[in-house]
Amino acid sequence: MSYPSINVQISSLPNSPGVYQFYDVDGKILYVGKAKNLKKRVSSYFNKKQEYGKTRVLVKKIHHIKHIVVPTESDALLLENNLIKKLKPRYNVMLRDDKSYPWICIKNERFPRVFPTRKLIKDGSEYYGPYTSMKTVRTLLDLIKSLYPLRTCNYDLSEEKITAGKYKVCLEYHLGNCLGPCEGLQSEAEYRGQIEDIRQIIKGNLRNSLQAFKQQMKIFAEEMEFEKAQRIKEKIDVLENYQAKSTVVNPKINNVDVFSIVSDETHAYINFLQLSHGSIVRSHTMEIKKKLDETDEELLQLAITEIRQRFNSQSKEIYLPFPVAVEDTLKVSMPKLGDKRRILELSERNARFYRQDRLKQIKITDPDRHTKRIMAQMKADLRLSTEPTHIECFDNSNIQGSNPVAACVVFKNGRPSKKDYRHFNIKTVEGPDDFASMEEVVFRRYKRLLNEEEPLPQLIVIDGGKGQLSSALKSLEALGLRGKIAIIGIAKRLEEIYFPDDPVPLYLDKRSETLKIIQQLRNEAHRFGITHHRNKRSKGAIGSELESIEGIGKKTTEQLLKNFKSVKRIKEATIESLAESVGMAKAKKIYKSFH
Repeated sequence: MSYPSINVQISSLPNSPGVYQFYDVDGKILYVGKAKNLKKRVSSYFNKKQEYGKTRVLVKKIHHIKHIVVPTESDALLLENNLIKKLKPRYNVMLRDDKSYPWICIKNERFPRVFPTRKLIKDGSEYYGPYTSMKTVRTLLDLIKSLYPLRTCNYDLSEEKITAGKYKVCLEYHLGNCLGPCEGLQSEAEYRGQIEDIRQIIKGNLRNSLQAFKQQMKIFAEEMEFEKAQRIKEKIDVLENYQAKSTVVNPKINNVDVFSIVSDETHAYINFLQLSHGSIVRSHTMEIKKKLDETDEELLQLAITEIRQRFNSQSKEIYLPFPVAVEDTLKVSMPKLGDKRRILELSERNARFYRQDRLKQIKITDPDRHTKRIMAQMKADLRLSTEPTHIECFDNSNIQGSNPVAACVVFKNGRPSKKDYRHFNIKTVEGPDDFASMEEVVFRRYKRLLNEEEPLPQLIVIDGGKGQLSSALKSLEALGLRGKIAIIGIAKRLEEIYFPDDPVPLYLDKRSETLKIIQQLRNEAHRFGITHHRNKRSKGAIGSELESIEGIGKKTTEQLLKNFKSVKRIKEATIESLAESVGMAKAKKIYKSFH
């Protein structure tokens, strides 16, 4: 089928809410998106220069556009989510999750059983969930079991069969875990009352059960049945202990979904908390890999729809960190104070912890992905035009003005490349002048790389503030490299990052991975430079000791150190072995000096 030009296709789009679909020349789906105004949204892909690489590639591949008009923006949101899952477009964020989540089932039968399951059977049974882990389900069922004696057998407990005496009580009855409905020892009404209490507990409402048990305990105490009253008190303690652990905010906060997002350059992590009567009844964190430099608003909006569908949420109110368009029927709050704000902060903390755990795992299991993520983050944080896979850092060392030296350390893909480290002895600068020394070593380093046609770094880090950075810039200017290599300075006092021609420094978050890499570079350069400086001072001290001997000069000292490696070995050497290096006359003077 032939299609008109893209401009013609766009011009025919309506100014209505809907979903658009991009296809390539072979008719393969590329991308599905939603829009408040279809014509405006689709036009935006072609009217501006796309900064993000993948978006540029996507736009080049678009051959034809299809669209579906819907009544409202929230309808577009739901349709987009369903089409993404059905069509699996290449450039869409895929919300994959293949886990089969556990549910709690209250079986549709006389004297219903309550048990965990991963299968939903349409037989009229009630299913609560899904829960994000079987551990949560087990905890809840253990609580229920400790409070209410329920049957676990799968007998058909019809009235006719019980009346006919078809069944006999089992061991569970004798252990007190079941009240024997199979022999008619427990009425259906009493059992159904227990089931109603269990429903409320599963929903997070413990108030009814607590009131009922307290009433029972009072009656038993008044009737002097203290053992029964004690057993009921133990159940109250269990229930109150569970309530204390599960209630995290004001119990008046009921039927609320809480969403928060933490993201970096490549991934986003969305945490979902569901609250009932002040208790968290569900928690789940979703990881999303970015495809087209999506914003946090876009990803959160997508995740809200997906997560609420997946967990069958019926909550009518949601708490969010910032405004996001959602279903019209939902009440949206962005808490700033009090219990509501605390629960949103708890959700954000969950998202951050999940991200940290994933990053630790990825660092071990997928180092390439870890490196790509760090490089992408550094590129964004430092406003670079390309990812800094090759970084070099310079540091000067001249303790008390003696033996001025400098060090250059090299990181490749975020890790030290020690074979590329270089030391510099300052040659053209007299005395302790950090600025002039920095200018010299930067010039020497990149003059040599240019002459030898070696690859240049994407980023240079200067240990120092504006003064050192200006000195390094002079050398890059002289070599014609200014603007071709990104360069920054890091000042020690407050860890300010300085950029050329920008008087206002950048302050990165102290937990930022970009700052940690820069600090690691700076510390490594300092360590490497100090080590070289100490060695140089040490050799200077050794030379002074030997040169203080009458008749022994600098050349003789160098010859001795070359052959014996240290003053200790020279002191321990025989006259004969010394004579082999410097002749008998000098050997006797040296030997006499040390003995």
